[in-house]
Amino acid sequence: MPLDQLTNEELDKMHEKDLQESEMSFLDHLEILRWHLIRALIAVTLLTMVAFYFGKWIFQNIIFAPKKPDFWTYRQLCSLGKWLQIDGLCVQTVNFKIQSTALTGQFMMYISACLVMGLILAFPYIFWEIWRFIKPGLYRKEQKAAQGAVFYVSILFMLGVLFGYFLVAPLSINFLANFQIDPTEVNNDINIVNYVSLLTTLVLACALMFQLPVLVFFLAKIGILTPKFMRTYRRHSIILILILVGIITPTPDIISQLLIASPLVVLYELSIMIAARVEKANRLEMSKLEE
Repeated sequence: MPLDQLTNEELDKMHEKDLQESEMSFLDHLEILRWHLIRALIAVTLLTMVAFYFGKWIFQNIIFAPKKPDFWTYRQLCSLGKWLQIDGLCVQTVNFKIQSTALTGQFMMYISACLVMGLILAFPYIFWEIWRFIKPGLYRKEQKAAQGAVFYVSILFMLGVLFGYFLVAPLSINFLANFQIDPTEVNNDINIVNYVSLLTTLVLACALMFQLPVLVFFLAKIGILTPKFMRTYRRHSIILILILVGIITPTPDIISQLLIASPLVVLYELSIMIAARVEKANRLEMSKLEE
């Protein structure tokens, strides 16, 4: 509601509220933040405990699954290979064994993997707590513009996790496991720490990359990024995406590269559309202010 339509009593209440908020000291804000972080930490701890309870099932059916030839991704690639008549897409074996070279290696990796699982599962709640701390400091129009931020950030994060787990990680693991300098001289006995670290790094990296539309939204909102700029450098961005895909997934075949690059290109195009909508909304807002 416009300010000129508010009663004096309503204006006084708004002014009093603003004064109360402005009088909050740095320590008061820090105390509020502390409780948000404590609640987020409790959520992570609880979900980590759940993951710890189901840890053996998680390792057998989730963490170690990409090293098995019957993994879902490998079966789909084999079906695609048969349809395209490309035999090389069928994964017959993933040539490596996982070992632990430290006495505490398996136990520590068990705890670390459960903690990462807890963080992934708790991410929507963690972001919600952070957003609850940030939101009161925004103007009403900024709060309205960022409405649904928790939902979209959480959805994109989980989509990135699935993309990394079902596409990027298995293709990378398969290529690296089957690449051998000399099969008779060198055996692929991979340390469990190295394997789990690679898997979690690829999955979390993809989860962060899928936040591109959210990042573009806020950059466009403050006027740093425009759809014209993104369209102008579209070809450069696609080349950068292909280079990035080549870095995080060393598999050399073009089919795998395209499978991974395509969703990222779609995300970029979606980001252009978001930036265009934000720019249009900004123009309408400016025209109303001028009137």
